[in-house]
Amino acid sequence: MDLVRDFILIIAQMFQLIMTVYIYIVVARAIISWVNPDPYNPIVRFLHNATDPVLDRIRKLIPLQFNGIDFTPILFLFGLFFIQRVVSQFLLRLASGI
Repeated sequence: MDLVRDFILIIAQMFQLIMTVYIYIVVARAIISWVNPDPYNPIVRFLHNATDPVLDRIRKLIPLQFNGIDFTPILFLFGLFFIQRVVSQFLLRLASGI
């Protein structure tokens, strides 16, 4: 049973790491939107490709643009923090119950 518990703990840590990296990607995307970045820069293209599919879906559901300021990344970050917390706590409790 220790092997299963350790495996679940590793999955929880990997999930937290992946979510944290994606949160940083969304924050970087929001920061570069404040300036006029070169759209042909590979880093800018990566940030747009990694975040635009989800942000565009949120924008279609809930338009959060006021006076030229887009609040969609903030809503998305709150969602990511919530998902990260819920799934991590679930996995940790599952591992402690084994």
